[in-house]
Amino acid sequence: MRKLVVLAALALTFDFFAFAQEGGLRYTIQVRKFENRAGWSGKWSLGDAWGAVLTDKLQNSGRFIVVAEQDMRNAAMDEQDFAASGRTAGGSKAPKTGQMTPAQLMVKGVISSFDDGTKGGGGGIGYKNVRIRGGVKKSTISGTVYLVDTTTGMVMASNPFEATVTSKGLRVGYWNRGFSGDVGGFKKTGIGKVMAEACDQVANFLYAQLESVPWSATVIRGGDDNIIINRGSREGVTVGMQLRCGKAEEIRDPDTGELLDSDFTETGRIEVVRVKEKLCYAKKISGKAPRKGEKVFQ
Repeated sequence: MRKLVVLAALALTFDFFAFAQEGGLRYTIQVRKFENRAGWSGKWSLGDAWGAVLTDKLQNSGRFIVVAEQDMRNAAMDEQDFAASGRTAGGSKAPKTGQMTPAQLMVKGVISSFDDGTKGGGGGIGYKNVRIRGGVKKSTISGTVYLVDTTTGMVMASNPFEATVTSKGLRVGYWNRGFSGDVGGFKKTGIGKVMAEACDQVANFLYAQLESVPWSATVIRGGDDNIIINRGSREGVTVGMQLRCGKAEEIRDPDTGELLDSDFTETGRIEVVRVKEKLCYAKKISGKAPRKGEKVFQ
C-alpha cells in the first residue's frame, strides 16, 4: 500500500514538471473570499479556510501565477504606504509602490451549504488539541464558483460544486481556536478533505476555461534579433516557442466605452531563443520585424 502511495505521489510530481516543461502558458489569478451562505459558524471562518485551500491548490498546480488574497495584498500596500511616508529607515529593503503583479482572472463564489460532520455519531476522548473519536463522520460542502475577467469585470463562466467525505472507524483529529493557515494539517482532517475534494472540482473547472482566455504579450524591444517580450518562464514561455506578432486594435462602444472586441492583424512570427523569469528574447522567423509596443499572441 505504501509503495502505491509513493508511486502515485511520484506520478503527480512528474505530471507537474511535464506541464511546466511543455510550456503551458499561465495566467495571473486571485482567489477572493467566498461568501458564506451556509449558515455555519464555528471557531474559524469558513470563507478563510476555503480560500486558503483553493489558493494552495492553484499554486501547487503550476498552471497559474497566483497572487495573494486581498487581505494580504492590502497589508502589503499598507507597508508600502508606511515606507513612502518617510517614517521608516528606507534603503533597498523598503517595499516600493508600483511593483505589485495585477490579476488577470479572479475567482469568487458562494458556499451555499456546509456540514462539518459533528452532528451525531461517535463519542471520543480528548487531550489538549488532540481528539480521538469513533463512529461515522460525514462532511459535506456545496456552492457555486465564478471566474471573472478583471479587465472587463464580466463573469466569464460559473459552475456548481459539491463534495461529500465519509470517515469510518477510529479517527485522530486536530483543532484549535481558529484557522491558523496550516493548510497541510487542515487538509488531513475530515473537513479539510471535503474542502480539498470540492477545490479539486473547482480547479478542474478553471483549467477547462483556459482555452477561451486569450494569452497575449507586448514587444519591449523590436528588430530582427534580440527581440524582447514581456513574458518569461513565470508565464510558461519556453525556448523554441513560436509566437505571432502584429497590431491589435481595440473596438469600443462609442456610447459606453465598453470593450467590444480586439482586432488583431498578424504581421510576422518570432521564435523564443532565451528565457528569463519575467521576459524572453526572440528572433524573427517570418514576415516583418516586430516593433516596440506591438502585441504578441500564441
